[in-house]
Amino acid sequence: MHYLRFVIPQQLIQSLQNTKGFKEDSFLETHQSNTPITSIRINPNKSNWSKSLLSIESKIPWCNWGRYLTERPSFTFDPLFHAGAYYVQEASSMFLLQILQQIIGEDTQKKALDLCAAPGGKSTLLASYFANGLLVSNEVIKQRASVLVENITKWGSDNVIVTNNDPKDFKKLSNFFDVIVIDAPCSGSGLFRKDKNAIDEWSQDNVNLCSQRQQRIIADTIDSLSDDGLLIYSTCSYSKQENEDVLDWIKETFDLESVQINLVDEWGIIETQSDLHNAFGYRFYPDKVKGEGFFIAAFKKNGESEISTKFKETILSKPLKNELEIVNNFLKLNDDSYLFKQNEFIRFFPKEYQIELQIIASYLYIKKAGIELGIVKGKDLIPSHELAMSFIDINHLPYFDLNKEQALQYLGKKEVNIDINSKGWALVKFDGVVLGWIKALQNRINNYYPIEWRILKDNLNK
Repeated sequence: MHYLRFVIPQQLIQSLQNTKGFKEDSFLETHQSNTPITSIRINPNKSNWSKSLLSIESKIPWCNWGRYLTERPSFTFDPLFHAGAYYVQEASSMFLLQILQQIIGEDTQKKALDLCAAPGGKSTLLASYFANGLLVSNEVIKQRASVLVENITKWGSDNVIVTNNDPKDFKKLSNFFDVIVIDAPCSGSGLFRKDKNAIDEWSQDNVNLCSQRQQRIIADTIDSLSDDGLLIYSTCSYSKQENEDVLDWIKETFDLESVQINLVDEWGIIETQSDLHNAFGYRFYPDKVKGEGFFIAAFKKNGESEISTKFKETILSKPLKNELEIVNNFLKLNDDSYLFKQNEFIRFFPKEYQIELQIIASYLYIKKAGIELGIVKGKDLIPSHELAMSFIDINHLPYFDLNKEQALQYLGKKEVNIDINSKGWALVKFDGVVLGWIKALQNRINNYYPIEWRILKDNLNK
């Protein structure tokens, strides 16, 4: 036990002494045992599979899509992982779904913003929950935004816009979003068991700095929350300055009402209230829940906003008539489709949110919107990987089921040996889940898996 007291910053332990639910001995013992906990969240649109490497132990009680695993497999060598059939996510973070279900229920045709979204855990959850709504998934750091695009693409949802903007840019979208999720950058103490570097980087000065940053992020974004809208704030920190104290600041600064969430005792989640305004927050301690450290709270916006975002004409290029004909000959799109062009690629977006897309394109930098269908070359459509990953109905197209060895070869962008009697485009699947495109030519099969996402050769040979 002495070793753990040395490793876990003593200043953090002291700061938590009077925090509800904190028990020093069990907290340190849990970190010392370091029993790994692995959990995944199933993609409800790609859930009919059985050949995964996963050894599922039990369901996560607060998230019906969540599963605990008995051990951590090599996800790199599970084709279903690359196909977006599930997302590897920490169990505590999945409590977001419970909050949404209790407050919003079945009225899910909402406009939602995931402000600090990379790598995409909460965004993929939000995309599934608001399946008939609109999600803007934002990441301010360019490199992390590219990872976010990859994970959103693999998940397959067509109702997502990925943006790469600073939180202050969302001031322009006044009274726009029904739900805003801010999983704020934090000091990271809740991740000590998973990331030992977080221990070395932790300091009280950084906690204070993070608290100030968290307040700025909220202040920069709150005007874009609609009347009666829902704000969800979370961190992976134990520190009161980043959690309950921020809730008090929210109450003092904005006209927001704290929302209490119903808990089940067996879950082990601790309900707390802030010192000054009794705002409700929910703490996850690893010695009490089967998950890592986490904090989350919810607020409803009061009052009436006088200003709403005005529609501004944008330049979204339309496909040419012959391009539309080629696309429709390849696909069987219905009248709910809105097609536009971005960098010569034709993209699909839900027609009911066409105006919202144009508004967002007017004010924000878009990395990805909807589904990239492909690019027209001559009289042919070269289909994009996004189309293969999407929920768009492409069941009329030819496909080939691969075994695991073939699937890994395909994901490594290697030559795949399969018997094909006809030429042209085809999908390849593993356990019924699409992995991507191939094209059969006269004497060979071309592998169209994205080169930047391939499994590296040295890993394949291990």
